[in-house]
Amino acid sequence: MSLLEVRDLKKKFGGNLAVDGISFDLQAGELLALIGPNGAGKTTTFNMVGGQLRPTGGSIKLNGAELTGRAPRQIAYMGVGRTFQIAATFASLTVVENVQMALLAHNRKIYSFWRTAASQYKDEAMNLLDQVGMASQADRPCSELAYGDVKRVELAMGLANDPKLLLMDEPTAGMAPKERNELMALTKQLVVSRNMAVLFTEHSMDVVFAYADRMIVLARGRLIAEGGAEDIRNHPKVQEVYFGTGKTFEKKEAEAVQ
Repeated sequence: MSLLEVRDLKKKFGGNLAVDGISFDLQAGELLALIGPNGAGKTTTFNMVGGQLRPTGGSIKLNGAELTGRAPRQIAYMGVGRTFQIAATFASLTVVENVQMALLAHNRKIYSFWRTAASQYKDEAMNLLDQVGMASQADRPCSELAYGDVKRVELAMGLANDPKLLLMDEPTAGMAPKERNELMALTKQLVVSRNMAVLFTEHSMDVVFAYADRMIVLARGRLIAEGGAEDIRNHPKVQEVYFGTGKTFEKKEAEAVQ
């Protein structure tokens, strides 16, 4: 059994079928990229897996348990973490306090917000920060951090519920090439060490081809290709639909590095 099983997933907005019967699997220890041109259905698919959108039809299962119809908080308690395109941290709190707040939320103790966060889950938060290389900056306010470091803090927060599956929405958006590579290398390392799975959307093709174990490609709501880097790179339908005539993955990757 795969960790994540998506079967015949559909989503309609009015008369528009934004996602049209896609199916795919994701294994523990695997980094899977969800890519495609604008309007392909990537974000819609991503948000259905995370519970932000309710599917019109189909099934999403995590370790055999149905996720469709559950609220995002319920899905998080079942072992799904998430990071966002725009880093979601509290700028006025310190690095360690941000992670402590994520741990409080996971342990359903936000109701006791009146208690000082500094007294709760400090050791657990420091352990997560150590895993993402941010322990030495634990006492700095997030407002003082470089953007690449903020994304590392958000990654630590995404690990607070010890996820089996981590959803990463455009994880390297707004980052310089060196920062992108460092963050994705760290993510790959965590996937292996934690034996978790990552599903991520990404526009930077250099990141996708360097770090994804597999890719699934959507176009107009349908899955048109699935496979490893070489399979996708050489797939004629992908070249035609994703980039149009005259542009190849090699050219797109070169543009992304510049």
